[in-house]
Amino acid sequence: MADHFIEIKIPQQRNYNNINNSSPFPSVLSPNPATTATVSRLAEKVRTQKPFLDSLLLKAGSVLFRGFDDVKTAKEFNDVVEAFGYEELPYVGGAAPRTNIVGRVFTANESPPDQKIPFHHEMAQVPEFPSKLFFFCEVEPGSGGETPIVLSHIVYERMKHKYPDFVEQLEQHGLIYIRVLGEKDDPSSPIGRGWKSTFLTEDKSIAEERAARLGMNLEWMEDGGVKTIMGPIPAIKYDESRQRKIWFNSMVAAYTGWKDDRNDPVKAVTFGNGKPLPADIVHDCLNILEEESVAIPWQKGDVLLIDNWAVLHARRSFNPPRRILASLCK
Repeated sequence: MADHFIEIKIPQQRNYNNINNSSPFPSVLSPNPATTATVSRLAEKVRTQKPFLDSLLLKAGSVLFRGFDDVKTAKEFNDVVEAFGYEELPYVGGAAPRTNIVGRVFTANESPPDQKIPFHHEMAQVPEFPSKLFFFCEVEPGSGGETPIVLSHIVYERMKHKYPDFVEQLEQHGLIYIRVLGEKDDPSSPIGRGWKSTFLTEDKSIAEERAARLGMNLEWMEDGGVKTIMGPIPAIKYDESRQRKIWFNSMVAAYTGWKDDRNDPVKAVTFGNGKPLPADIVHDCLNILEEESVAIPWQKGDVLLIDNWAVLHARRSFNPPRRILASLCK
């Protein structure tokens, strides 16, 4: 264990010893009292122990930093993100309504507290997605509000075993994602980001250029909104760093969660050849995601680092207050 951290156990962790991964999921790190007097700030600890943390993230897929009393504000969280040295990823093409707070820090999805956000890899529906995600608990939820996480290769293995023909079709055809965006953000919707903030412009021609760079087609609507069509893009990817296939898609999230006044979730995602997805298999995939997931109640000051190549995440409904901040990295 690196000098500045001690690894602790919490009840929610899972172990997958049967697949050559003896590391608990997620790994949970707390301050080492023996070194806190010399290096007190989490950002400083990160800078001095970066190779250890990179190795741990590769092994575990996700690391929770808990009990670091110096991380209380968005600014202090931003300092921790900066300390890792990852390049920032502009949030272009994502669906969630977010607000920039400071530096590289944004609010997490601002949809209403009674709404669940289904499991997904961040921005899996576009070609340019983050490799790392940070979440920070600034205000603990009144109740609920966990951010469940699940190892993507486990989901792939279970789906491949149970539905080999379906997975073969996914690997062959990929997926098409269809979403209708309003002109402005709609905070009442979990996918309510308007096209102007999605493409970071008020100019339709610039929006078209930026969409085209993502491989996305736009169809403008009379009410000022736009229909976006992305794909076909792969639903299964290969994680080179870990040498395994992963369930890298937003199929369940789109099919069960892309619902608002503009969008019908059943029409939001299809096979890459345009054929509809089988509802029973999609909903069983949701069951598998839930069965394999880990949901750790947030504590104030928690920083959760997720490797987006290894882990899907979700959000449970909650009773306010709750304020979770996020940062996306290339």
